[in-house]
Amino acid sequence: MNRFLKTYKNRITILLAIVVFVNVMVMSNFDAPLKNEVCEYGIVSFELAKDLDKSVKILESWDTKAKLNAGLSLGFDFLFLLVYSSFIALLIFNINNRLWKNNPFYKFGNLLIILIFVAAFFDLVENMALIKLLLGDLKQIWSSVAYGFAVMKFLIILICIIYLLVNWFLLLLKKNKRIDYKEA
Repeated sequence: MNRFLKTYKNRITILLAIVVFVNVMVMSNFDAPLKNEVCEYGIVSFELAKDLDKSVKILESWDTKAKLNAGLSLGFDFLFLLVYSSFIALLIFNINNRLWKNNPFYKFGNLLIILIFVAAFFDLVENMALIKLLLGDLKQIWSSVAYGFAVMKFLIILICIIYLLVNWFLLLLKKNKRIDYKEA
């Protein structure tokens, strides 16, 4: 690969990693006031409430400040979903090209790149349903939509992370074999 493109790709990867980290810190700050006995995991508990009664209990457990933080968290998540999906897609792209170029498994990595953006879309739909609930449109459909899309989003993200971890491990093994081979 052209040295300029490799340097550019590395800089983008580092920049996205930093932006993801900053976004996680901001989201954690918004999330702190949401956690209580009813809503143990903050916004994630709200995302996975599943039924209207649970969603309403969570909303009732939040004071005005917590509801404001929930709204800020959901609004900020529209930026975060673009950042995390781009970062994960770039990591998959990079490792896929290093390990699987000219291999049938390469297509699986490409599929995951598409799916991580599908997960971001699911996150968007989930956010819209949660915002409807937060604004007082208390209908079962919004709890169900938020739950269903959150589960699919988390499942795709988990698959992508497992793919990255397994492939980083394989890349390390591949590098170690080269070192052992050269030393022998």
